[in-house]
Amino acid sequence: MSERRPRLEGKVAIVTGAGTRGDGVGNGKAAAMLFAREGAKIVLVDVELARAEETLAAIESESGIASAFQADVTSDEQCKALAEFAMTHYGRLDILDNNVGNSHRATVTEIDPADWDSIMELNVKSMMLTSRHAIPLMKKTGGGSIINIASIAGLRASKSTVYTTSKAAVIGLTKSMAGDHGREGIRINAISPGPVHTPMVAWRLSDEMRAHRKNTTALGTEGTPWDVGWAAVYLASDESRWVTGSVLTVDGGSSILSRHAYTDAEMNE
Repeated sequence: MSERRPRLEGKVAIVTGAGTRGDGVGNGKAAAMLFAREGAKIVLVDVELARAEETLAAIESESGIASAFQADVTSDEQCKALAEFAMTHYGRLDILDNNVGNSHRATVTEIDPADWDSIMELNVKSMMLTSRHAIPLMKKTGGGSIINIASIAGLRASKSTVYTTSKAAVIGLTKSMAGDHGREGIRINAISPGPVHTPMVAWRLSDEMRAHRKNTTALGTEGTPWDVGWAAVYLASDESRWVTGSVLTVDGGSSILSRHAYTDAEMNE
């Protein structure tokens, strides 16, 4: 039997939010590491360069190929520079994995409008801006795959109204872009994670809260960033060549049950 060919061999990917807040692995870092293991060359993007460099070191320790790039993806100019960096260093762009996001727990009567705008800009506008500059480059080499990280919060209510709204908007953005750019060979899909245990939420979760999150899933287990990362590998690969405009729910069955963690602990970025 011949050796398995890496699923992303010859492809170039941009992964935003590729660093991790604190110790451990977040969704962006997991996706970046798995992409590299599957043969892709990666541009690792984070607003904090040191975070991207930590992921770079992890990839290079496994003989992968990657570069760290500092950018605020809410800036159109910096997103343009990011896309140009990928082309200058690797000559093509095949994959864009949008992982950047944050939450703010408040109802519409509680939230400051400035905080609302900030979350919407980070969670939604950033994906529009990165895609705006990635799509023309993907067209040059025959197409590509864009993966937007949404959330099951975008499919149902949560205590963070702006987070719920932003993630629902990500799903709408994904479907609209998929319709606009399908004939250009560009597939655009979303992943909606459930109660994934990441460094971003670990600090505020007690053992009791983690147990509650597990109990809200059909499988009775807690998700990890690697679960989200493997979903991204599938959507980035040619195995999903006929999949676009889809929302892949990675939540252990949380969203099919009536009971759920209606708390800030739901946030999974």
